[in-house]
Amino acid sequence: MKSNTQPMLFEDIEKTIKQLRPDTISESRKEVLQPLADYIQSKVNNNQDIRINFICTHNSRRSHLSQIWAQTIASYFAIKNVFCYSGGTEATAVYPMVIKTLNQSGFKINALSNDKNPIYSIKYSNNEHPIIGFSKTLDDNFNPQSQFAAIMTCSQADGGCPFIAGAEQRIPITFEDPKAFDNTPQQEEKYNERSLQIATEMFFVFSQIKS
Repeated sequence: MKSNTQPMLFEDIEKTIKQLRPDTISESRKEVLQPLADYIQSKVNNNQDIRINFICTHNSRRSHLSQIWAQTIASYFAIKNVFCYSGGTEATAVYPMVIKTLNQSGFKINALSNDKNPIYSIKYSNNEHPIIGFSKTLDDNFNPQSQFAAIMTCSQADGGCPFIAGAEQRIPITFEDPKAFDNTPQQEEKYNERSLQIATEMFFVFSQIKS
């Protein structure tokens, strides 16, 4: 249940979240998502920090969308001590369409650097610490080295990484890659579709958590 003490999210993000339809998630997909909800609930029950590292191949699209929506929706439900991260089997750069998609959902984003792998400050609330977004490997020093759940957001990374050092639990929750629509007329639509799918599924996960 949503708490009355949750931080104030930006108005456009609140609107986006309130339009999500978790009732459209299939039963088979809920079974895929349930282990993450169970992991979070076990941490809440034991009053422990909740560290979640979303992992993909290039840490450029799906893993960032997952990290950012999970952190935001944890805040929406006022679930404390949730720390979301992302990483890849290799580092590239956050794809610009991801930033545009998040902007359109109400996030306030500033580029902190403009090199080949830009660093972004991504805010969902005036009073919460910004999410720092940039492409990095899953074992980068920026990410937790132990006591975290590894969420495999793409089948390639899931298949290519049989072992994630330091992970307490490894949970495959894979998404179709919007990259398939890069430089096509459907690009913006498909990135938004994937972003909203991820937001909807993170909403389903965190809506189950009882504090």
